Amino acid sequence: MVLPGSKESQNYDSNNQKVHPQPIDENMNQNLLKTYEVMVKKFQSQIQTRDTEITHLQQQIDEAKLRKSKLEKKLKQRGLLNKESEESDDEDNYFSIELTPSLFTSAVDNAYQSIHDFSKPLINMMKAAGWDLDAAANAIEPAVVYTRRAHKKYAFESYICQRMFGGFQEESFSVKAANITVSNEAFFHQFLAVRAMDPLDVLSQNPDSVFGKFCRSKYLLLVHPKMEGSFFGNMDQRNYVMSGGHPRTPFYQAFLKLAKSIWLLHRLAYSFDPKVKVFQVKKGSDFSEIHMESVVKNIILDEGAERPKVGLMVMPGFLIGTSVIQSRVYLSGVKSAD
Repeated sequence: MVLPGSKESQNYDSNNQKVHPQPIDENMNQNLLKTYEVMVKKFQSQIQTRDTEITHLQQQIDEAKLRKSKLEKKLKQRGLLNKESEESDDEDNYFSIELTPSLFTSAVDNAYQSIHDFSKPLINMMKAAGWDLDAAANAIEPAVVYTRRAHKKYAFESYICQRMFGGFQEESFSVKAANITVSNEAFFHQFLAVRAMDPLDVLSQNPDSVFGKFCRSKYLLLVHPKMEGSFFGNMDQRNYVMSGGHPRTPFYQAFLKLAKSIWLLHRLAYSFDPKVKVFQVKKGSDFSEIHMESVVKNIILDEGAERPKVGLMVMPGFLIGTSVIQSRVYLSGVKSAD
């Protein structure tokens, strides 16, 4: 029992007193709110300023890259681009392009297209020089039965193919060079270094490079002296090429596009491990849908008839791992629905 007036009673009373909270200062809270609003607006303004600066800097970067690209192109044309810049660009390309079977397939398509493209000026030059194209086609591969006269163009494509792909199975591609083993990575590096450049720009930097020697040897093999004499009335261009030059004539530049595509295909074939294998199809071989593709579409095969025979090979085939890239052939005497 606690007696009134005792010390315990005083403590009890003090402990049981009600505590009343202090009234909230509304003005202070409103001031804080205004302060926060001002800070938020300030930060938003700073963010917008930073965004504007970032956009402006990105535009400057893009413009600088464009100017750099244009300047490098001019320097390459003049042969003044330093090696460090070239190596830097090559490294960027090396990591941006993957070595895949689809990349090789695309290169095969480009090579065949280049054969087709070069056959046009070649045939036109022969026409202008008064050649008998029927006799020329028969001389390339006799006894081929063409279902249409226009199909004789494939004889000239076959001629180009045979000359350009000679030695493809060799690492040197029939070009005499130092007896040095080249790694897969080095072949791919060469592919990347040349693929985006104009072939004449490549040759202007180093006319006697391996690529330059390849172009020279293939041109002299593809364009026979009698052929060149009939085309131009003299041997000036041939003599210039034989002396180590690369003329800037339209005909030779058209040839360089062809040579570049075949060269790139070879560099790419040797970039793989194991390397890509090339195979050819001989005239008279039975047509195989696994290893061959007819350049004439919608062919008509009579039921019960013998398998059609190959008349011309216009593009070799390739084995990349377990995959087959079909050889492109013209089938002798086969009709088509076209």
